[in-house]
Amino acid sequence: MKELKYENIVNAVSALVVACVRVTPSAKEAMERAYACESCPAAKFALDTLLKNAELAEKSGLPVCQDTGMACVFVRLGQDVHITGGLLTDAINEGIRRGYKERGCRASVLDPITRVNTGDNTPAIVHIELARGEELEITLLPKGFGSENMSKLYMLTPSAGLEGVKDAVIDAVRAAGANPCPPIVVGVGIGGTAERAMLTAKEQLLREVGKPSEDETLAALERELLDRINALGIGAQGFGGDNTALAVHIGKHPTHIASLPVAVNIQCNAVRLERTVL
Repeated sequence: MKELKYENIVNAVSALVVACVRVTPSAKEAMERAYACESCPAAKFALDTLLKNAELAEKSGLPVCQDTGMACVFVRLGQDVHITGGLLTDAINEGIRRGYKERGCRASVLDPITRVNTGDNTPAIVHIELARGEELEITLLPKGFGSENMSKLYMLTPSAGLEGVKDAVIDAVRAAGANPCPPIVVGVGIGGTAERAMLTAKEQLLREVGKPSEDETLAALERELLDRINALGIGAQGFGGDNTALAVHIGKHPTHIASLPVAVNIQCNAVRLERTVL
């Protein structure tokens, strides 16, 4: 049994807020590849600007984007971990509170009815998965809402089949247009229930950008959909061209015989992700 102190978790989560100033290496590499093959001058200029912005943000310690997102926290909690001094969720929220304040990141979280801001970017959205062992893994995904607002859930009937799944993804990206600040990463969740499909889609954004699914059927579907999405011609920042998406990441979950849920969660070009293991 491993004991972890509340304050240690707070400090670890606070440190993860550095995600707001860093575009992940795999996202930068994907944008560099997109820049190298882009044929549209305006889109090429946009990609160059995004890459320079990412470099300046990291060097200066300033946020990559003014929307420092809502803190989405994914936790893998080993069953042999014992937390002392307080609740895990309280420690996570305190870490988010401190980290966002210390880095001067915008507080964007508010009551959905009164629209009164909580003032400290809490509460975070926390997903906890139990696992074997004595490790606590915490991943922070600061999710901007230009892209989050483009989320879609399709409750298809089984007769829609694979073609219906493909059409749903293309429909979601086409409807999103330039709103999610392309080039985007498209997370897709197939199966489960409505909420499971949505969570599966968001979990796909935790992958390194462009890393294919280990399921070869899904990997092939990812490649096909990426080609179809890029053929839409929305392009970087909506300027047209060859690179609307950097990657499509797909996950699946068993579902009911009467349904075929398909969820789409889009990530903007500012892929921000930090992870720690305690």
